[in-house]
Amino acid sequence: MTGEKTVIVIGGGITGLSAAYYLQKQARETGISLRVLLFERDARVGGKIETEVFNGFVVEKGPDSFLARKTAAVNLCRELGLEDDLVGTNPDNKQTYILHKGKLHRIPAGLNIGIPTQFLPFATTGLLSMSAKVRAAMDLVMPRSKVTGDQSLGGFLARRLGDEVVDHMAEPLLAGIYAGNSRNLSLRATFPQFESLEKKHGSLILGMLAQAKQAHANQSLPHSMFLSLRGGLIQLVDKLAEVLGPEVIRTSIGVREIKKGTNENNQPPYELILENGDKFEADAVVVTVPAFESARMLPQSFEPAATLEKIPYASVATAVMAFPAASITYPLDGTGFVVPKKEGRTITACTWVSSKWMHTAPPDQVLIRCYVGRAGDEEIVDESDESILTKVRQDLKDIMGIEAEAIYTSITRWRKSMPQYTVGHLDRLNAFEKEATKQLPGLFFAGAGFTGLGIPDCIQQGKEAAARVLELNGV
Repeated sequence: MTGEKTVIVIGGGITGLSAAYYLQKQARETGISLRVLLFERDARVGGKIETEVFNGFVVEKGPDSFLARKTAAVNLCRELGLEDDLVGTNPDNKQTYILHKGKLHRIPAGLNIGIPTQFLPFATTGLLSMSAKVRAAMDLVMPRSKVTGDQSLGGFLARRLGDEVVDHMAEPLLAGIYAGNSRNLSLRATFPQFESLEKKHGSLILGMLAQAKQAHANQSLPHSMFLSLRGGLIQLVDKLAEVLGPEVIRTSIGVREIKKGTNENNQPPYELILENGDKFEADAVVVTVPAFESARMLPQSFEPAATLEKIPYASVATAVMAFPAASITYPLDGTGFVVPKKEGRTITACTWVSSKWMHTAPPDQVLIRCYVGRAGDEEIVDESDESILTKVRQDLKDIMGIEAEAIYTSITRWRKSMPQYTVGHLDRLNAFEKEATKQLPGLFFAGAGFTGLGIPDCIQQGKEAAARVLELNGV
C-alpha cells in the first residue's frame, strides 16, 4: 500500500468505537499508514451504554453487563487496562424469579431458556401444570425435526417442550434479551445451538445435559456469568474515547449520504456528505448505525438497501428507582424477575440492581430498575414520565408490596433500539452482504442489527469489520 489511506467509521456506539480502535491497533501492528475518523451524530459517544454515577450510586441507563463467556468484551477490557475494574454479580444472590398468577416463583435450578437439565427442581416448580411437565419430558423421545430452513425460536421450543413451557418460562426470559415475541424470532439468528443440539442428540434436554457436562470440565470458565465495570460500563466507552482521541472522534456530526466516487485520478472510492453540507472522502467506510439509518445513507441506486430498512426495531424504556433499604420489606435475595405477557402487567422485567451488583448503591439504599415496552406493545414508551412511573409503581406494589416513596427516579427511553431478528434474518443478511461486496466494495456493515446485539457481539463485529477493511486491496 502506498500513501496514507482514510477509513471513516459512522456511528459512535460500542461497535463503532471498537471498529475504530481495532483499525488503529491492527494498522499500527502491521505498519500500515491509516487515518481513522469516527463520526457520531449525538454530542456523546457510547450509544446505548450510558451510566450515571452520583452519591454512591452507579446507575446504568442502558445495558448493565455483558456475558463473560463471549470473550470479546473481556479481552477488550484487558487490552485497555480495565481488568482490575471488572466485577461479577453478587454470588449470594444468583436466583431469578418469574411472575406467575401474581406471585414470584424461583426459576428452577438447571433451567436454560425453558430447557430443564435437572429433574427435581423442574418437577416441583409451581410455574407449570403437571401436564406441561409431562409434555416437556416428551422431548426425550420425540423425533428430530425435518425442517431444513430457518424457523421461529418459539415454535421450535414449543414443538420440543410444549406451549406452556414457552409461554410461562421461555417467552419472558427471551423478552428480557430481545424485547420480542419468541414466535417471530429466528432460531438461527438467536440460539442456533439449539438446532445443533437437536440434530446431534435428538433431544434438547439430553443435548443441554451433555453441554453442561462439557462446560463443567472446562476449568477456565469465569465464576460469574455476567460481568460489568466498577464505575459502570461507561468506563469502557470513556477509555476507548481516550485512546482514540479527539483527532479521531468527531461528535455532533451526522452523515446524510454515502456517495460512490468516480474513482478517476486515484480519487478515493467514497464521498460522505454530512448533514451540515461538508464532504469527506474515504477509501473505506464502516457503517455501525442502526440498520434503518444505514439504509437511508446508502446510494439510491443500491436496491438491496431495502433489506436493512425492513429490519424491525422495538422501542423500550427503563424506570430506575432508589429507596431507603429500611423501607423495603420484600426479601431481595436474587437478581430480579421477569414477567410473562399473559400476566397483563406494564413491566416486562425488574432488576434488583443493588442485590445483583454490590457496587451500585450505598449499603443503606436499594436500587431497582424496571423495563417497559416490547415488540408489539410499545405505546407505553411514549407516555409521560409520570404515567410510566405511576404504572410501574403500581406493579411493584402489587408484586412486592413496595409502598415507600422513591428518593430517586429516572426514566430513559430507547426508541427503535432493539432489532428483531425475525425468521430468515441471516439468509436476508447474507444476500445483502453479497450484493454489497459486489456493488459497494470497501463499504462494511456491523452492529446490533446484524448478527448479535450484546456488547461482546458488537465489539466482535467491530473488530471483524476492521480486519476486513485492512484485508481490502489498496487499504
